[in-house]
Amino acid sequence: MNLLSALAISIGVLGGVATWAFVGPAAGLGLQIWAAFVAWAAFYHSGGGSGSLGKNIPAHLFGGLIGLLALIATTKLAGGLGLPLAAGLSVGIGAAVIVLAANLPALAQIPSSVYGFGCVAAYALLGGKLETLTSISLIDNPWINVSVSMVIGALLGAVSEAAGKALAARPATA
Repeated sequence: MNLLSALAISIGVLGGVATWAFVGPAAGLGLQIWAAFVAWAAFYHSGGGSGSLGKNIPAHLFGGLIGLLALIATTKLAGGLGLPLAAGLSVGIGAAVIVLAANLPALAQIPSSVYGFGCVAAYALLGGKLETLTSISLIDNPWINVSVSMVIGALLGAVSEAAGKALAARPATA
């Protein structure tokens, strides 16, 4: 079987199982399947392989932390500056920090940092989590929740790649 067909099988099966788990038995944890899929895609987008996890996971976590700090700053500054200016300043500073941090090899994957930032912001804003930004709860803290979801997604990327390669390496049967 060619590698693309093998990956289609491994990603399809694991994607279905992950979705079932996130919205079924593990639903009480409140993890975000969409954030897992973003990290899974980033694994492949950065070339896959053993180095991809080491490039992406730190960047996702860092970008998400910067996103959380930008949200906290926005909520603190909005009363005095107004929401549009507070959000613009907070996001602009956060984006600059992400790019400057790419000077460190562990944080050089700028797109993955942006994915982390965006996923944390999405969960906070769309999930109504602005009041719980500093909570230590898995469900309520956007950074904790999205970080766990993205780490799982990145690991699923590695598992799906390994399974796909194993399927592709199997000799054809008559």
